[in-house]
Parts: sequence; C-alpha cells; structure tokens
Amino acid sequence: MQIDFHNNFRKQYKKLSIKMQGKFNERLIKFKDNPLVPELNNHSLHGKYGRCRSINITEDLRVIYEVREKGVRFLDIDTHSNLYK
Repeated sequence: MQIDFHNNFRKQYKKLSIKMQGKFNERLIKFKDNPLVPELNNHSLHGKYGRCRSINITEDLRVIYEVREKGVRFLDIDTHSNLYK
C-alpha cells in the first residue's frame, strides 16, 4: 500500500512530542499490515470530512486520511477535539 503525507499532516506531526511521534510510527506499521485491525478503530467520517476515514493513535490523538486510487493520503493528525471542532 502506498502512503502519502499531506503537507498539513507533516507540519502537525513535527509539532508532536517524540513520544507521540513514536506511537504514530507504531500504529503506521500496524496500519500497513492491516488497516482494519480493531485497535486502530478505523472508521468513516461525516460532515466536512465526509470522504475521509480516521484511525486512533492514542485515546485522544487521531489521524484523518483519504483513500486514493493507489493507496491512502494522510491529511491531518491532532487531538479529537481539535480535529472535530
């Protein structure tokens, strides 16, 4: 699976603590192996993110991504409250 990162995702990722970056990297490996593994809580979104999906990195940290023809594009990473205000 090809994974691409939007510039906004890259900016937000750099703002994360080293610990949270590590947690994302661990989840990314699991996502590549099986995007639907239950611990990721992979689900479709509604509203302004209606064409996107979300996975959990921690209880509060989320990644929003879109499915593309040749893979996925990670759009944003932030806390639940910041993403869905």
